[in-house]
Amino acid sequence: MSRGIDDRDLSTSGYRPHPILRGPHLQTIVGAYWKGHSFPYAAEQHQVELADGDKIVLHDDAPEGWRDGDRTALLIHGLGGCHTSPYLVRIAARLNDLGVRTFRMDLRGCGAGMKLAKKPFHAGCSDDAAAAVQFIHTLCPSSPCTAIGFSLGGNVVLKLGGEVGTGVCGGLDSIFSVAPPIDLAHCCANMSRGLNRLYDRDFVRRLIRRVELQKEYDEEAANFRFLRRPRRIVEFDAEYTAPKAGFGSVNEYYEKASAGPLLSQIAMPTHILTAGDDPIVPREIFAKYPRSPLVMLEVTSHGGHLGFLAPRNVTADRRWMDWRVVTWVGELMQRS
Repeated sequence: MSRGIDDRDLSTSGYRPHPILRGPHLQTIVGAYWKGHSFPYAAEQHQVELADGDKIVLHDDAPEGWRDGDRTALLIHGLGGCHTSPYLVRIAARLNDLGVRTFRMDLRGCGAGMKLAKKPFHAGCSDDAAAAVQFIHTLCPSSPCTAIGFSLGGNVVLKLGGEVGTGVCGGLDSIFSVAPPIDLAHCCANMSRGLNRLYDRDFVRRLIRRVELQKEYDEEAANFRFLRRPRRIVEFDAEYTAPKAGFGSVNEYYEKASAGPLLSQIAMPTHILTAGDDPIVPREIFAKYPRSPLVMLEVTSHGGHLGFLAPRNVTADRRWMDWRVVTWVGELMQRS
């Protein structure tokens, strides 16, 4: 059986937004820039070599007393992020408190892996995520693994789940995805409207900056020039991401990298969390694709993009998204 958005999905959410931060843009912007608690970096770094010779980096935080057989989690950031993205740091720390060993993944060319990859990361790099899962499995052969992705990383983990289907990928047994752009073309078109253009331009500035930084240490990258400076993500992807990642066109990239068509193939417990007012990932894309009965969709009325700020009387923490991810993993651990 497969389904689109239905009442069971919508009724699962208990989120209530902070009363003075109800709007989607406030939720998105304040959620991104309000740092809150700080967590010292104490991870062990692992380099994972990919099939084409590029490398990615995993940041390994093992809680005290953890042993093989206990749960692990692979956390993947979104566009413009890395292992230091505040939501990744916060949720890794909270999962550690739950007894979960976490591996924060730097996508190609990001964070500690900046100088280790020639090809760019992209929204469909599920092969890289699979390599990370397999590496974790070599370190923790008896441990189940939950893949947790945010925004672009959320699309990556869903795509991986669909490709694995009923097969095996290391110890991967569950997925949590927050605000995944499962229809990339639709999401890019959505960001060309109204105030959403601000996010489009901000993402493009970050991506161009990443290309410029790569020129400082990569001779091949140093020879690259934009024919015309892109102002939208679709323009950047057409000239840079798609050809550099091996796609024939930006349309082919968006079609092959989008996780939506693979949701019906996922055969492990999977939870998708998204906000109905997300300015980057519009709610309507989730009604376009059938989903496996194992894929639950939770749509909140408010929350923006990776915001989900709440008053303290809703949870012990204003970061409701963090609480939701950790609570779901905790419930999964109790059932297994």
